[in-house]
Amino acid sequence: MLSWLAWLDRKVGALLKPVVFAGMAGLTAVITLQIVSRVLFTSVSWTEEVARFLLIWITFLGAALAYQQGRHIAVTVLRDSLPPVLGRIVSGVATLVAIAFLVTLAKIGWQYMNMQSFQKSPSLRLSMTYVYAVMPLSALLMAGLSVIDLIRLLAGKPLRETHVEIDNDLEQELQGDPS
Repeated sequence: MLSWLAWLDRKVGALLKPVVFAGMAGLTAVITLQIVSRVLFTSVSWTEEVARFLLIWITFLGAALAYQQGRHIAVTVLRDSLPPVLGRIVSGVATLVAIAFLVTLAKIGWQYMNMQSFQKSPSLRLSMTYVYAVMPLSALLMAGLSVIDLIRLLAGKPLRETHVEIDNDLEQELQGDPS
């Protein structure tokens, strides 16, 4: 079961990486179009709205990707100063609190999404449901990843580690290591 959960964890990251990258590329393109159109001719009306919506989606999905990669900020001084068994208990309690928060965020996001479903965006006439859907989606993704962490912790496995491949590559590059 742990290997299946690890596979699922990796697949979530593999799915989120290109989506967040595409969102960033789209945001860059839309903002570039907005700037160029304002300088050279009349501004394109929908670019500001699309940029805002892409930024919302990138923020929430990027937060889920950062969580999957273990890159969220964590204050671990208490956990690290405790004996291993107590540190695991503190980590478990913290994970349970995170799950409770994320499930609550998903519930509130779902309610907010439904409450705003009648509203249309000014330029594109897009249902705001699509814009606000990212809040419960990303909260549920992070809650699911937290459940995987809790199961891993209960099975006696190590906590989610920071993915350091980018950091290792940068360190090798700075040291002049060609590998």
